[in-house]
Amino acid sequence: MPDEVIERFRKIYRANLNVRPGERVLVFTDTVAEGEKTDAAGLLRRKGLLKLARAAEKASRELGFETFYLEFPALGSHGSEPGEDLWRLAFGDDTVRALGKKGLLGRIRSKTASKEDIREAKEIVSAAKSSAAAVVIALSNYSTSHTRFRDILTSVAGARYASMPLFEEDMLFGSMEADWDKVAARSRRIADAIDGADSVRVTTPAGTDITFGISGRRPMIDTGILHEPGSFSNLPAGEVYLAPVEGTGEGSLTLLWAPNRKLETPVTVKVHDGMAADVEGDEPFAREFREALDRASGNRNLAELGIGTNDRATKPDNVLESEKIFGTIHLAFGDNSSFGGTVSAPFHQDFVFFSPTLRVSRSGGGDTIIMDSGRLQI
Repeated sequence: MPDEVIERFRKIYRANLNVRPGERVLVFTDTVAEGEKTDAAGLLRRKGLLKLARAAEKASRELGFETFYLEFPALGSHGSEPGEDLWRLAFGDDTVRALGKKGLLGRIRSKTASKEDIREAKEIVSAAKSSAAAVVIALSNYSTSHTRFRDILTSVAGARYASMPLFEEDMLFGSMEADWDKVAARSRRIADAIDGADSVRVTTPAGTDITFGISGRRPMIDTGILHEPGSFSNLPAGEVYLAPVEGTGEGSLTLLWAPNRKLETPVTVKVHDGMAADVEGDEPFAREFREALDRASGNRNLAELGIGTNDRATKPDNVLESEKIFGTIHLAFGDNSSFGGTVSAPFHQDFVFFSPTLRVSRSGGGDTIIMDSGRLQI
């Protein structure tokens, strides 16, 4: 890996994560699993991701940090809980042994854990949080952002967690060069404008028109600045996001982009009672998405509204970066249990919408246009 790539990871450790001597750093990635379907372009990208993970490990060791590294077979979908080996490196052998003895780890990994299970698991982790990693670089192909693994590491153990699924080398020299203070200020301004609203309407020139409730759901910001215990962010960062109120979504989405390519023809997703009720279109991705939705009922849940705030993000064909593009909106289906929602599912898939108009409504307060055709109005 070129020296400039190693140096960019050193910069991430210093500027974004503020890693200090004596802190324990965990770097991990996933590899193409046996039987996993991927085309030549996808395989090349996965090899690049593996090289980047090894570069991140090397940069951490060269900086003198206590570094732990793991490669494991990919789990097949964003939001799937990682395996026991990664839990052990992240939380420590004794903690994982205690979780396993009570059957908690198995239920968490299968997405069947109850609220009481989660409470008990957090108590076990809290009692031994000094054994947990302080800093995490998650360079897996499939995102761990919306998992209990990540949520417990950050909210209980206080880890600073950089989630970097689908990351590509050119991001180090583009979207990762954002002025993070400006991204944070822009994100806070948008979050403040949305906070306390009752409902949202999103429309696009391509035909998307959907409304959903957000009452009681506080918007969160993803700024790329991970200096405080428990901080969590994608890298590249730059978004405001929240979980829509379950069961409230009504309308339709017109998809022009899959997560990694422009669609040959649009795909329409009909949303009723907060669930993806139907997927229409002859594009091959329509069949892929239908199959993903059918794997678990929670996969159909309208899970997320996100607003991009990174003015250095430009890539439309990689959802990790495209959802951060300033002036875009993304909507997701599946799991939202780690950021204020109530649905736990082994799936979380985002879709990005360009030139959107975003309106929020308040009881007795009328509508506020937050974004008009991709231009911020506040």
